[in-house]
Amino acid sequence: MERIDLNGLPSPCYVVDRALIERNLKILDRVQRESGAKILMALKGFAMWRLFPLIDEVLSGGAASSLHEARLAREKLRGQVHLYAPAYRDDEFADLMTMADHVSFNSFCQWRRFRDRVGDRQCAIRINPQHSQVKVTIYDPCAPGSRLGVTAAGFDGQDMTGITGLHFHTLCQARPAALSRTLEAVEQKFGRYLGQMTWINFGGGHHITHRDYDPDALIDLVGQFRKRHGLEVFLEPGEAIALNCGVLVATVLDVVRNDGEIAILDTSASAHMPDVLEMPYRPPVRGAGPPDEKKHTYRLGGLTCLAGDVIGDYSFDQPLRPGQRLVFEDMAHYTMVKNTTFNGLGLPAIAIHDSSTGRTRVVRRFGYEDYKNRLS
Repeated sequence: MERIDLNGLPSPCYVVDRALIERNLKILDRVQRESGAKILMALKGFAMWRLFPLIDEVLSGGAASSLHEARLAREKLRGQVHLYAPAYRDDEFADLMTMADHVSFNSFCQWRRFRDRVGDRQCAIRINPQHSQVKVTIYDPCAPGSRLGVTAAGFDGQDMTGITGLHFHTLCQARPAALSRTLEAVEQKFGRYLGQMTWINFGGGHHITHRDYDPDALIDLVGQFRKRHGLEVFLEPGEAIALNCGVLVATVLDVVRNDGEIAILDTSASAHMPDVLEMPYRPPVRGAGPPDEKKHTYRLGGLTCLAGDVIGDYSFDQPLRPGQRLVFEDMAHYTMVKNTTFNGLGLPAIAIHDSSTGRTRVVRRFGYEDYKNRLS
């Protein structure tokens, strides 16, 4: 995305590259074709619906976690819509059943409550193999005391009539080796139920389009599992769809000194890139390095009143100045879908760039009405 005219964009602004999305889709398409799995796009990670027609050409549908995600998937995608939530609302369930093809339940209690209302949808129970592969506890569905999924002990004595699938989601930015270890735990603890099923969902967290990921290993894992159990396999990555496909363009508003140089930007870790605080995560900045690597080191701070609204410490070859544009890399996934308007801060604009042609188009701007209409 080097050819983009930064000064021609509003600030802050997310810019997603259509050609880079296509690059990721080619990898995902190969995994589908050679493994026999069906890949769904998890809208919780990326829901930029203007690019759904491109994604729809390759993937098998969408994975939704709420009524609004399910509606967007049904409106904008032609493929299957898979639904999972930790619990379903009674007043939304009828609408959800008009949108979903497959429904996963987080507990047998939820399954019993809604089983007479699912119609001909394919239904699954989410399982918890109690096998952690995620180091950050907030992202670990198998952490002790997790509310997500049913453990093997929770299956004892349950009526499985009407359940045709199992669903697990235990990974985050994982390689095939982590999936292999997880599958061993799944087969060990839930193997006696696999013969009763017709499908299984391996969930998300597969970093398939990362440069260090081995798609051949994933293809082999899925193929061998399908051969052993004869099940239809689904994967539902979110990050892998838009990994390294977008940036966030921001502007330096001021530079202050307080035990070091601090650049205050027109964006926010808290409001616009919350994973920076949650993971925590340090996004790359184009042309910058780690602290003290280059001549001038700055702490990049956000525009909200939150004292901890800090993106991180970076070094630059030249001093930063008010009005200067900065580019945060890999800002397409888990950003737009998690934005807030805390402090009344404006949401970043959204643009589509095509690096194959050099053309950039701003497709959405946000203003006061977007802030006001969330309130009353």
